[in-house]
Amino acid sequence: MARPIRIEYPGAFYHITARGNERKEIFKGTQDRQKFLFYLESATSRYQAVIHVYCLMNNHYHLLLQTPAGNLSQILQHINGAYTIYFNTRRRRWGHLFQGRYKAILVDADAYAAELSRYIHLNPVRAGLTIRPEEYPWSSYQYYIGRREKPSWLTVDLILGYFHGKPSRSKKEYREFVHALVDQEYESPLRDTMASTILGSTDFVYTIKERYLTGRKPDRNVPALTELSKLSIPEILNAAKDEWGEDNPLTKKAAIYLCREYSGRTLKEIGNHFGIGESAVSQASRRFQWTLNEDPKLRTNIQDLRRKLKL
Repeated sequence: MARPIRIEYPGAFYHITARGNERKEIFKGTQDRQKFLFYLESATSRYQAVIHVYCLMNNHYHLLLQTPAGNLSQILQHINGAYTIYFNTRRRRWGHLFQGRYKAILVDADAYAAELSRYIHLNPVRAGLTIRPEEYPWSSYQYYIGRREKPSWLTVDLILGYFHGKPSRSKKEYREFVHALVDQEYESPLRDTMASTILGSTDFVYTIKERYLTGRKPDRNVPALTELSKLSIPEILNAAKDEWGEDNPLTKKAAIYLCREYSGRTLKEIGNHFGIGESAVSQASRRFQWTLNEDPKLRTNIQDLRRKLKL
């Protein structure tokens, strides 16, 4: 079975989902949901988890949380493990409650936290469980808009901080932000997740790979690691800048060529990064190859760059 990557470090921010085994219900009533919230609370006191957003559906849940102690596995083992014991004991059942491993996506909070919170809070609306998100009692949205008094273990300041400075105003603006998509079809912000593991800007992904994945070899049992081991566009572009300088026209041409050859990214992805179309990527790569064939010094430069990038 394929294994996920767990990238853990102090202060990391995650989107967490866990589904019921065989997509069966994990919450069968009010008591179950209250008990799960109790385990969220105990995770904050025992393991320093910071819970920013939650939504309890029937057969799965969503969380946005931070790990000041860099202990994601410990936190989720506590939450899912304790709840499974409770659920099984109450119903005299045995076996797994959740479907495999929980899914944890490392998130660039400044870029995606607000958008992900909206996506999570609109989950009950998309599922047809309610018309308005504030009418659903099992999410954190009611506390974000001041409809109910916030429990001490829930943190809302970070996300509300992306809106107006004053609490009353930020809650109003957040409500408008969420309601703007209540009756709209929209794409999930999770669509931009790289290798089902990291959601963030290209610089964020590059930094995470440099700090936490350097030296880890591709593993066929860990598909995400194989995907992330491919060179990113920023990695190639930064290496080209080191070779020729940021303002040298050759830098962009060489970077496009090397991205086309080695990044594993689509023409569209490469073109979007450099602000050109797919056909322009192909044409630029061909022109650079022609130049390479005629210029021995440039070939030497590219060979040096390939060695630096371990291609």
